[in-house]
Amino acid sequence: MGRLRRSLSSEMIVFPDKTPVFSYTHTMRSRYGETDQMGYVYYGRYPEFFEVARTEMLRSLNFTYREMEEDGVMLPVVSMEIDYKQPVFYDEEMQIKVMLFDHPLVRLQTYYAIYTKRQHKPHVKGRVALCFTDSESRKPIKAPAAFLNRFE
Repeated sequence: MGRLRRSLSSEMIVFPDKTPVFSYTHTMRSRYGETDQMGYVYYGRYPEFFEVARTEMLRSLNFTYREMEEDGVMLPVVSMEIDYKQPVFYDEEMQIKVMLFDHPLVRLQTYYAIYTKRQHKPHVKGRVALCFTDSESRKPIKAPAAFLNRFE
């Protein structure tokens, strides 16, 4: 049991040990319909929160998913990891921090940390990898220049 306990408490997601090349924080409040019977935000909602924050991050760069899709580029998720540390409760204001530690090329590797005013450590940490993809061929492609230019 000691070995199992150690492996469950060890941190699975490790953020790169460097300063992000870009970060954005989106604030939102947990809603009643997103909570379970205990008043905790249901675990399956966090990927949705990540997506909202990622979408707003792009919007903060004056770039949208819609623009990419109109230009024939899709950005599907290829992998995702989530570490649940502490619950977020109903009606708590969350700060969802999205971080990029490397400039995107073919993949967009995003990291997340969700905070509340109640706790200074992250409640939830996550990593989502997305791949720039041609919408017709469905094959990986280099990130659009219009997107890459936002980071210069």
